[in-house]
Amino acid sequence: MNGVPTTVLTHPHDILLDVLRDQVGTLGVKRGCDMGTCGCCTVLIDGEPRLSCLTLAAEVEQTSITTVEGLADGPYLHPVQTCFTTHGGSQCGFCTPGFLLVAAALLEEEPEPDNQQIMDAIEGNLCRCTGYQPIIESIREAARLKQEVGNDPAASEPHSDPHPMAPESPSKEPSA
Repeated sequence: MNGVPTTVLTHPHDILLDVLRDQVGTLGVKRGCDMGTCGCCTVLIDGEPRLSCLTLAAEVEQTSITTVEGLADGPYLHPVQTCFTTHGGSQCGFCTPGFLLVAAALLEEEPEPDNQQIMDAIEGNLCRCTGYQPIIESIREAARLKQEVGNDPAASEPHSDPHPMAPESPSKEPSA
């Protein structure tokens, strides 16, 4: 998970969202609707956006999971994080992790997306604050920045991590 081999004990009925938040401690994965309609619980599973509130933890065994905590390269932000910060793509921040992950996946698949491709990619994510235009502009600028500098982590100024990594091993046993 986020580039680190991770083992978590789960029950067959455990939802990935709960495991990520409660056992692993990745609080960037947000609980919103619990019905798969808002997108704030989005994570990348093997590079593809998935709604963690609709995914059983058992389904992701032996996969690569990326949460918003895994986008940055140490203190260096991913281009989508940099551009959301500089172009007003986030206001209250609740929906931001889902948008960042969807945008990162889009730019991996389509380095120069047009507005329609961006809108198609984010259609499963809801935001009540921005009106979406700053989000679209942030993603478009992130595509430009990524084309310019690639995945060079030094493309952003180093930032301290306001959410340090979770404990190396889960602190809770699965609930009965």
